[in-house]
Amino acid sequence: MNEIKGRASLIYENPPRILAAASIVGKKEGDGPLGHLFDRIETDPKFGKDTWEEAESELQLQTAKKAMEKCGMSEEQIRYLFAGDLLAQGIATSYGILELQIPLFGLYGACSTCGESLSLASMAINAGYADCAMALTSSHFASAEKEFRFPLEYAGQRPLSTTWTVTGAGAFILASSESVTAKDASVCVAGITTGKVVDYGVKDSMHMGAAMAPAAADTIYQHLMDMGRSVEDYDRIITGDLGSIGQTILKELMGKKGIELKEAHEDCGMLIYDAGTQDTHAGGSGCGCAATTLAAYILPKLERGEWKRVLLVPTGALLSKVSFNEGQSIPGIAHGVVLEHCK
Repeated sequence: MNEIKGRASLIYENPPRILAAASIVGKKEGDGPLGHLFDRIETDPKFGKDTWEEAESELQLQTAKKAMEKCGMSEEQIRYLFAGDLLAQGIATSYGILELQIPLFGLYGACSTCGESLSLASMAINAGYADCAMALTSSHFASAEKEFRFPLEYAGQRPLSTTWTVTGAGAFILASSESVTAKDASVCVAGITTGKVVDYGVKDSMHMGAAMAPAAADTIYQHLMDMGRSVEDYDRIITGDLGSIGQTILKELMGKKGIELKEAHEDCGMLIYDAGTQDTHAGGSGCGCAATTLAAYILPKLERGEWKRVLLVPTGALLSKVSFNEGQSIPGIAHGVVLEHCK
């Protein structure tokens, strides 16, 4: 039977399966260590459009279509779409998926949106409200810089603590384990842990790892307590986009709780770029960071059975240009998704 575990977690009796995943990225991401794994690398940063925002919308649309193509499904077969991005009012999503005409839940969890969308899609399917749903999210370096920092034309200097917003989108099609379409799917969403807002008072918008690491530590700790598990029960615990500085802070915070992550921990922001050859400073970030890394790198390892169980913890910094300009601190949030090999 389905179980509510502890304060913030769920375990599914019949875990929803992931039928297909798609990832489309920009040139910088394609030049990184995972470049050969993405479904498509787009060399035109504007994706044939006139503005950065339109480019991100097109990126989302093409990624959604790619996921449907990979599992032979049409828009009519998908009951709900759970999707989001980093832009104000979620305009990359609302304009991007307009032509699909799939009933939409527009989401905002900052860079944790991949975890939020997978959580809600799996909950809807597990509860019987949908046979099939899509989780979709994106980010774009130029549109995010324009939204949260400075337009590219300013040529502002970036401190070493900054992360580089990933130009990329990830789409995931989930279906009930009892569905005929899911019979060959080998990865399931076995459970979730929903994060809460955590604020350590960080005010530096160029230091996202420090803002998000406390939330990641809180969610990972809550998950392990809720489930009665240890780090050793997972092949990997993978955060979304803490970067190298955020990873150091996360391990220190977990150590204070008596939990050593050691080699079990990886971070999508550190995986997607090469720190030695690419000028991304602390690593990658953005909604597309966890989403594309999950689709291209994590899921295939689970599908092949190289990994049996992974805790994915996409992380988000909940700031806006309004809150930042008013001198507010930057709270963080992180959502945990348990992914298992199910064959």
